[in-house]
Amino acid sequence: MLPDAAIVLPKLATAAALGLLVGLQRERAHVQVAGFRTFTFIPVFGLVCALLAAPLGAWVVVAGLAAVVTLFVLGNHMMPAEHAQPGITTEIAGVLMFGLGAWLAFGSATVPVVVTGAVVLLLHLKKPLHEFAHRIGERDFSAILQFVLISLVILPILPDKAYGPFQVLNPHEIWLMVVLIVTLSLGGYLLAKAFGARAGTILGGVLGGIVSSTATTVSYARRTRTAPGGETAAALVILIASTIAFARFIALVMAVAPQQAGQIMPPLAAMGGVMALVTLTLLPALSHAQSPTEVTGNPAELKTALVFGALYAVVILLVAVANAWLGNGALYLVAVISGTTDMDAITLSTARLMDRGQINAELGWRIILVAALANIAFKGGLAVVMGSRALAWRVVAAFAVALAGGGGIWLFWP
Repeated sequence: MLPDAAIVLPKLATAAALGLLVGLQRERAHVQVAGFRTFTFIPVFGLVCALLAAPLGAWVVVAGLAAVVTLFVLGNHMMPAEHAQPGITTEIAGVLMFGLGAWLAFGSATVPVVVTGAVVLLLHLKKPLHEFAHRIGERDFSAILQFVLISLVILPILPDKAYGPFQVLNPHEIWLMVVLIVTLSLGGYLLAKAFGARAGTILGGVLGGIVSSTATTVSYARRTRTAPGGETAAALVILIASTIAFARFIALVMAVAPQQAGQIMPPLAAMGGVMALVTLTLLPALSHAQSPTEVTGNPAELKTALVFGALYAVVILLVAVANAWLGNGALYLVAVISGTTDMDAITLSTARLMDRGQINAELGWRIILVAALANIAFKGGLAVVMGSRALAWRVVAAFAVALAGGGGIWLFWP
């Protein structure tokens, strides 16, 4: 029995709206084989076939899909040669819209709406995607393949079982943290490669903060030694990267310990606000100077992943030992030591402890903040040792204010 009109008509309207959206994009792209009206009909036809399949059998859907494919073939065959277009993207989109229309017959509209939005976006971004594919080199493609190895090959085969002292060394969980960090860093790396030298100072700092604020500090400090004159721009990139790093820390906590994020976010966001205010003081001096984006090394290299995995394992073991034997004071010592080398490891390990209820949220954010302050001090030292004198006094002065603000948050936060 077919459903009532009150049920069918909203589904038909949804199918038509989704088809209209895709058809509008295809019409604007001057596609000849299918446009506004054709794509409106396709998901509606898929919905009707799926509804008829209930009383008549699944063959109706198969026949409907075959009819859509046949019409696309005939349409391409009868099209004049001067209007012929290479590729089958439009045809694949049409078949997919037929399937989404059929989905609407018995499922929620959420999946078809989301998938249709993704289809329209991919169709619209054809030129930028092709340009990006041609812009990335062999090294960048290798980074993507190495990420696949790290996330889709190695992670599933690791045992999800605790080993070692205090039962905190879980290979699957440790590598999951590696995947999380590599995902975040690879995203920033590919964005930096996509924008390339066109990216200005501000975007360079943002991408540097996503990839690694410490690596960004080293890179730009070195450049002021070999190419003096850009100290203000370099200092701004370093400060922006250090500010964005706090958004990175918050994102990591939300990913690992979402239930604790409400208590962790305010003080860390406040520290990020202090960094932002300090950074804004340099903007007037920047004028219109631009600095090309400095892309750090491939974050998806297996060696890099193994080093981070080992570092994370050491940190969580040290945190477990300090928590069990030495008290909270030792946790701060571990935070300072870890913060000078890698903030991600101490942030993730602390978030894990909070998620398991081994430490409370207040102690957790204080540990992360202490590590962040140690990291800021360490980056200030890097600017002094590796950069020019003009860069050093800018960065050290700004970081001194930030450290004072962070100390105030640690002492007086309610």
